[in-house]
Formats: sequence, structure tokens, C-alpha cells
Amino acid sequence: MLENVIYLELKRRNHQVWIGKTDNLEVDFVVRVQEGYTKYIQVSQTVQNPATLARELKPFDHIPDHNEKLLITMDYDSGTYNGVKKLNAIDWLLSSES
Repeated sequence: MLENVIYLELKRRNHQVWIGKTDNLEVDFVVRVQEGYTKYIQVSQTVQNPATLARELKPFDHIPDHNEKLLITMDYDSGTYNGVKKLNAIDWLLSSES
């Protein structure tokens, strides 16, 4: 359900959205923003379990470019994992950032 909410918000913000595949791994959303650059987004309810965190981050390790990579969760903490920004979903939804 959280993925659906994020998808609908991406479309509301007028972004082009695709599902990505890399080496048999899935990236939830490949997003082209109006300014023309690309973002990669993974969505998970929580990544408090280290195995879940590793599973969600693994597709990003197989993407060779340096475009922005986001992990959006309902967890309250935020941070960065090897260049991947972890954001709270509610904070992301309320932000004006595209």
C-alpha cells in the first residue's frame, strides 16, 4: 500500500515513472523528473531488520550511474547508506522537493 501512495504522489508531481530491473533485482521506481534527471526509489514499510535493509539496498549496488537513490520507509530515522538517502515517507510526502 505504501508503494501505491508513493507512486501516486510521483505521478501527481508530474514525473515519469517506471519499474526498474538490474541483474534480476527490482528497483521499485525509476523516476524522470520534469527537469530531466533520473532518480531511483525503493519503498519499504520498515528496514529495521538488517536483512530487510540489505535486500532493499542491494539493487542500488548494481546501478552504475550516480543519479540520486532514495529509500523511503515509515521508519522515523533517516540517514545515508553508501550514498543512498533514507527518508521517512510522511516527511517525503509533505516536502515540496520533487
